[in-house]
Amino acid sequence: MANIAVLDDVYDAGIMVQRILTRKDHAVHPFTEEEDFLSFIKKEKIDLAILDIKLKKLSGVEVLEEAKKISPEIKVIMLTGYPTIETAQKCLQLGADEYLVKPIDKHELEEKVAKVLGG
Repeated sequence: MANIAVLDDVYDAGIMVQRILTRKDHAVHPFTEEEDFLSFIKKEKIDLAILDIKLKKLSGVEVLEEAKKISPEIKVIMLTGYPTIETAQKCLQLGADEYLVKPIDKHELEEKVAKVLGG
């Protein structure tokens, strides 16, 4: 079981990820606000962060950079509905482990989470 934090500006998207992954016995904490997410990972040991690239105030890329400063060992999967090669490369350079394109496919999400967590 992993401790997973999800940051997506769309509340329902975070809840959907939570529903899928709690069935796999993970503890999933959905967030819609960047500050709340960053405060949470400062206090809690998180195994995996799932970050949307389009957020309210910051970009997912900026949140990825901050998350890696707070917790260098954190695993990260980036989510986007607008995939570009440039964004994917930037995320991987900054330490993202995987990249997932919306709409989220349940099986692809489960596979990538298992792969990133080493399962």
